[in-house]
This record gives sequence, C-alpha cells and structure tokens, in this order.
Amino acid sequence: MRKRNRLSMLLLAALIAGASGQLYAAGPTAAQAADAITVAKAALKKAASVQTQWRDSGKLVKKAEAAVKKGDYAKAIKLAARATDEGDMAYRQGAEQSELYIPPYLMSKY
Repeated sequence: MRKRNRLSMLLLAALIAGASGQLYAAGPTAAQAADAITVAKAALKKAASVQTQWRDSGKLVKKAEAAVKKGDYAKAIKLAARATDEGDMAYRQGAEQSELYIPPYLMSKY
C-alpha cells in the first residue's frame, strides 16, 4: 500500500511540475522550426529514393520556410510536421509498391 501511495504522489508531483512548466514555457523558436524543416526535407529525400513523392509535400516545406521568414514558428513547425508525415507515408507506399507483381499480360498494355 505504501508503495502505491508513493507512486501516486510521485506521479502527481510530475504532473504538477509538467503543467507548471507548460504555463511558463516560451513559444517555439526559430531553431526549432529550422530543425523541423530539416527533418521534413530528409523525409522527402528518403521518399524520393524510392521514386515516390506526393504532390503537395514540397509545397508544405516551402510554406513552412515562408512562415519562418514571417516569424510564425508554430505554423512552420506544424507545416513541417505534416510534410514529414507525408514523406514517411510516401516512402512506405513506394517500398510496398516496389514489390508489387504486375502480370506480363497487363504490362503489354503499358
């Protein structure tokens, strides 16, 4: 029982410390936005390595870079995160479809 109470108190203290840290935390910085854009570009490059890029992923990175120039770092991070997700999904799609078997009788049509 004591062990459970200690664990509960420890968890409560961690939650309170985390919540108070969020109240006083500053917004995103330019460095964080730049890091997010760098990660997004790497994800898109990885997707390009399997010849699968989605149409709007590059546009998201450009919009994120424009948001950084305007000083809207939160928006830049959000856009870069979307581009990263799209790059990851495009890579998975390309990897899965590279192993796709197309019968020869269908290949003659293309």
